[in-house]
Amino acid sequence: MFAFVVALSGLVTSRATTAAVPPTAEHPWRALHVISYTNDTSLDRLAEQLPQLASMGINCLILEVNYGFEFQSHPELRQGERQITKAGARRFRKKCNENGIELVPQFQCLGHQSWSKNTGPLLTKYPELDLTPAAFPNNKGLYCREWDPMNPKTNEIVFALIDEEIAAFQPQAFHVGLDEVFLLHSEHAPTTKNLDPAVVFAKVVNDLHGHIVDKRGLTMLMWADRLIDGFQIDLGEWEASKVGTAPAVDKIPKDIILCPWHYELRTQYESVPMFLAKGFRVLPASWKNTEATLALIRDAQSHQTEGRLVGHIFTTWSQHRGNWADFEPLVKGLALLQESNAK
Repeated sequence: MFAFVVALSGLVTSRATTAAVPPTAEHPWRALHVISYTNDTSLDRLAEQLPQLASMGINCLILEVNYGFEFQSHPELRQGERQITKAGARRFRKKCNENGIELVPQFQCLGHQSWSKNTGPLLTKYPELDLTPAAFPNNKGLYCREWDPMNPKTNEIVFALIDEEIAAFQPQAFHVGLDEVFLLHSEHAPTTKNLDPAVVFAKVVNDLHGHIVDKRGLTMLMWADRLIDGFQIDLGEWEASKVGTAPAVDKIPKDIILCPWHYELRTQYESVPMFLAKGFRVLPASWKNTEATLALIRDAQSHQTEGRLVGHIFTTWSQHRGNWADFEPLVKGLALLQESNAK
């Protein structure tokens, strides 16, 4: 273990001395977000699509890894029978580099620690880190479990996992998730139920920023739904927050790239100009509705005068495709972006 810690320390320290290369309005990211590629074999298959994706205009790949990695610091938190190895991560990184694609790993933080009846590795192996311990048996009555951000052991473990993924993938940027958090004010959350949810959520963001940006020298990305006030902007309780976290937007560093996701067709997407006006760089995200994807791209570009709209993310989620070039929102969205750039 000691030898591993020393080796990992050397790797991540060297990354901190390399300035991150974030996207800009002049050099925006055309990003594809993928999930379910959680072992070397699946990554190798994805690598075969990289040349075609690059030819279409994709220059960034956000790879949601989560616990699908062959952790050495906490092998008990490996998810699945096989995981991404350090060698597999390096091989995939090399393929991304060869195709001019920025690789951004993602580790889903705070929320999404369970799905349906299945609780993820962290809260299964360390139930004391569950934000709502002993509540919601079999995960009934809740969306997803969340970890306890007030327990110092949480950061100790999670930061070690993030460091391993950074050392393996050697990215310039890292995505921390943070979407769809609902339980900070829950009566079943003993450490946070009497605290301001915005203060707690800001603590999580700032802790991650301190580690990923200040300590490791990377650019940090996060989903932005919990920073949108669902009572002021009519986006519902999923795309926006109705659980008191929205004021955290004024308590976090402005160098974080915010990724508001909007999947439905609307006449306007108010989160984009709101975040731009506050001084953040914004990277909006769409999904499977082609018309909504095009509407979001057009509306976001109408606010580019701020100079901090830095691209677009095409999310994929539950789709499992052997060929992402057949994904209509991606194909038509990239065509619109290229058409707009040509003007």
